[in-house]
Amino acid sequence: MGLLDSILGRSKPVRPDLDQLFAVPSAALTLQAATGFVPTGLGSVCFAGVEGGTFARIQQDVRELLDADTARGGIPVEFSQDSYGYTWLLARQPAEDTAALVNDLHAVNTLLQDGGFGPQLLCSLIGFRDERERPLALVYLFKRGTFYPFAPAPGSGEKRDNGLELQVRAALGDDLRVEKDLARWFPVWGAPGL
Repeated sequence: MGLLDSILGRSKPVRPDLDQLFAVPSAALTLQAATGFVPTGLGSVCFAGVEGGTFARIQQDVRELLDADTARGGIPVEFSQDSYGYTWLLARQPAEDTAALVNDLHAVNTLLQDGGFGPQLLCSLIGFRDERERPLALVYLFKRGTFYPFAPAPGSGEKRDNGLELQVRAALGDDLRVEKDLARWFPVWGAPGL
């Protein structure tokens, strides 16, 4: 960052650090102890789709990599598109194997980034539920290198449980790099894995 950037108030963007995803399994234990939320075994990656052979090839590589265990009973990944035109990849692992789910999400992000499609990556999320079946997601913002909790309020349309989100932020502040700017805690309504 140069002197002119300092004077004009510009800051250097945070570089994505995909290895931050590997902190999620231990954060999941903290989350369970503090709030009762447990992993669901569902996780997803959201990215802006791109036309072209190279992107289609990377998408096929992702599918082959994550579906390699389907012959042994693994569940195939699913691709879907939301109402905004973003593509979601949904991965599933046993609920108790958060590490395997994180490995899958990390692999997808890495393949896309290494293929030159890092700018198309938006976020990844890992789903949780409590004994009352309330949904919660830990959302990783690729471009910021940070996490935030997203807790839709059940049965209320598109309303969030802000109190729960702040409680989760406080519980996980030592485990994850939590996004400080609350304006960047974007809702991910209807996200696969939530």
